[in-house]
Amino acid sequence: MSDQRKLHIAIAGNIGCGKTTLTRLLSQALGWRAYYEKVIDNPYLAPFYDDMPRWSFHLQIYFLAHRFKAQQEIAEWPDSCLQDRSIYEDVEVFARTLYERSSLGERDYENYRLLFATMSSYLRKPDLIIYLQAPVEKLVASILKRGRDFELTIDPAYLEHLNKSYDEWAAKAGETGLRLLTVDTRTKNFEENEEDLAMLVTYIREMEKQSWLGMD
Repeated sequence: MSDQRKLHIAIAGNIGCGKTTLTRLLSQALGWRAYYEKVIDNPYLAPFYDDMPRWSFHLQIYFLAHRFKAQQEIAEWPDSCLQDRSIYEDVEVFARTLYERSSLGERDYENYRLLFATMSSYLRKPDLIIYLQAPVEKLVASILKRGRDFELTIDPAYLEHLNKSYDEWAAKAGETGLRLLTVDTRTKNFEENEEDLAMLVTYIREMEKQSWLGMD
């Protein structure tokens, strides 16, 4: 980019909230490269939903490794880019929720947090995290609509617990140096309402100008 500093923007939110769709739409609107979460070819997801205590640690390590690799690539990419889910959600939302639900043992949880802290210390934080907030009924409807077999048995109580963890993480994100924009998906529909998407694109373009002027 010739006249703006490069930006790294991550799209955060619960399963089925619309992260991938918004990442794709923003990538097209802004002309930025997009990094998507590895879901379809993830060898642990289907076993995880069948037996969370057995596969939680394996799944979290898998996501952590791939998220770390993606952020290394983002750091090397010369232009602005978008990321479907941030590495910070892995520990502060998913691992924490699994631990609180006794699906991840204390020893594994503490080892995971230590590994995350070590790895994340080498990473530059995103310039912005867009958190898509969505009620459980909307998440369930989205999950059913896309029809991935391994997701159809997800317990709504698990989604509710994840929502609680997301909101708590979002409330304290600023204390950890993260810039977070919360979007209520009950009032915004980026796929069907061009004005909603345009407002978000304008917000990001203003960030580019602020960054270039040293005002961010």
